Amino acid sequence: MTLPTLRLVLCGGEGEGKSTLLEHLLHECPEVVADRGQKVEEDTGPYGTRGDATERASPADGLRDAREGGVTIDVARRGFRTPRRRFIVADPAGHERCTRNVAAGAYAADLAVVVADARKGILPQTARHTRIAAILGVRHIVLALNKMDLAGWDPGTFGAIASEFRRLAGAIGPPEPLAVPVCALTGDNLTRPSGETPWYRGPTLLRYLESVDVLSARAARPFRMPVEHVKRPKAGPSEYGGRVAAGTVEPGEPVRVMPSGVRTAVESVAVRHAARSSAGRGEWVTLTLAPDVDASRGDVIVDAQDSLGVADQFQARIVWTGEEPLTPGRPYRLTLHAREVGARVTRIRHRTEVAGGGELAAPQLRLNDLGVVNLVTDQAAPFAPVDQSRELGSFVLADRATNATVGMGTITFPLMRAANLRWQSFDVDRDVRAGLKRQRARCLWLTGLPASGKSTLANLLERRLVSEGLHTYLLDGDNVRHGLSRDLGFTEADRAENVRRVAEVARLMVDAGLIAIVAFISPFRSERDFARGLFDAGDFVEVFVDAPLEVCAKRDPKGLYDKAMKGEIRNFTGVDSPYEPPERPDLRLDTEKLAPLDCVELLMRELA
Repeated sequence: MTLPTLRLVLCGGEGEGKSTLLEHLLHECPEVVADRGQKVEEDTGPYGTRGDATERASPADGLRDAREGGVTIDVARRGFRTPRRRFIVADPAGHERCTRNVAAGAYAADLAVVVADARKGILPQTARHTRIAAILGVRHIVLALNKMDLAGWDPGTFGAIASEFRRLAGAIGPPEPLAVPVCALTGDNLTRPSGETPWYRGPTLLRYLESVDVLSARAARPFRMPVEHVKRPKAGPSEYGGRVAAGTVEPGEPVRVMPSGVRTAVESVAVRHAARSSAGRGEWVTLTLAPDVDASRGDVIVDAQDSLGVADQFQARIVWTGEEPLTPGRPYRLTLHAREVGARVTRIRHRTEVAGGGELAAPQLRLNDLGVVNLVTDQAAPFAPVDQSRELGSFVLADRATNATVGMGTITFPLMRAANLRWQSFDVDRDVRAGLKRQRARCLWLTGLPASGKSTLANLLERRLVSEGLHTYLLDGDNVRHGLSRDLGFTEADRAENVRRVAEVARLMVDAGLIAIVAFISPFRSERDFARGLFDAGDFVEVFVDAPLEVCAKRDPKGLYDKAMKGEIRNFTGVDSPYEPPERPDLRLDTEKLAPLDCVELLMRELA
């Protein structure tokens, strides 16, 4: 019987023998594929597309860029086949600066092979890679204790290291792992049993990889399929495509579409455009539903009796892979199965110490750090904790400006306050309130360097609007820090939280039917993008109050630029903290050339 393709990632530090182990497998196994540029054929999606479809593997020492479930994988990918199974191998470099590549490989892997040197034992990098695999939901982890020949094939050495590794794995979640004493150079216990280890009763590494079952537990669960493709033909029912995450599906089966919860039934099932009587876990399928419903990419079609969760706040374990630190309050883009939502880390609960697993307090997570965080998303998403479903509990965080992957993680559970909260609708809404005031409610967000003229223009604009009988409220950066944000400092995390609070207040002001004027430095584009995302289209006007740094420093009424340049003030925007000007503001006001009242006229035209 041929088993499903096994995706595995090779973990371990530099010099442990990972490349030798892989080269021996490629050399010894029959029907080698994907070596030196040959194709690795993958199952394609319902419309012939998939992120990793028909990829090419790199040479052993090469790197490649592939898309795998939303993650950029920058690792050598190899493949081989035995009579029982096909294998796809991610082979990231072992040194610490490439730890992010280990995370990318583990994110897509069914199994992790951790390679360690029998003379060195469990090193910090060994522990780090093992923890990363466990955090990202890999539940099958194997220790290949290499170079046993150089340790004299000593059973005591093997037993001590294997016991230490089992304690490490047991502390982070996966079941007790298999440990295999191997010599990658000769193939002992790798592809053939070794005469040097009469005391070892287990399988060779290859025999274990050929037989391990990574699907049966998930296949037995209720049917779940994230919707990845939607096709709405001019005639006939809509088609919903995706990979079955759990269970089986057949025509006539009652289902629900999450998060809406609307009930319907499966009308037809197709795999590779051919009708099927059923389809199971791991297969790409196309479904039609009767009655047809409004399902979109990122929804999940589930068995009608399934209790799949929906929430917008989670506790999660995370591997941080971004060059810039993870800062609470900063907006990111989160991809959870096929659903993309805006997200923020509201709290870093702790950073995980690599060797011992201790919980360390941390205001930020830096490159290669592991930790536990609280996440909030801007809309509710269907999910399952990772211990129930890796497909529905794993996520990727990306920078909203650059689209670069900055973190990968897994959901452990929803925060109860999120699960128990529901948005309450009322009859009196923003349009009613604005109608009573006979005006259109909007938010004008004035951003710029300190002393560029934001507060001056905001004050003049509000006076003008009030003189015309309009209802306004002005939120000024300095004034807000006397009350709403009195507890915040000027670190990146505090600034992000300051902007978040003000943006939420401005949204409430607009909901009250007011014209909200915000005069805030708000130095980072991502925070301003987050603020815009809180408003309906056309209700947020980003105004860039532009003046050169030297002009702002000369007109500064508080003398703060002078203090910052002398080092008396830290984290001052424009001096030792960056300002990211808007790339496409709704309005740009050059306050070096334009008089304040001329700027107000331009603002009034924008409002009109």
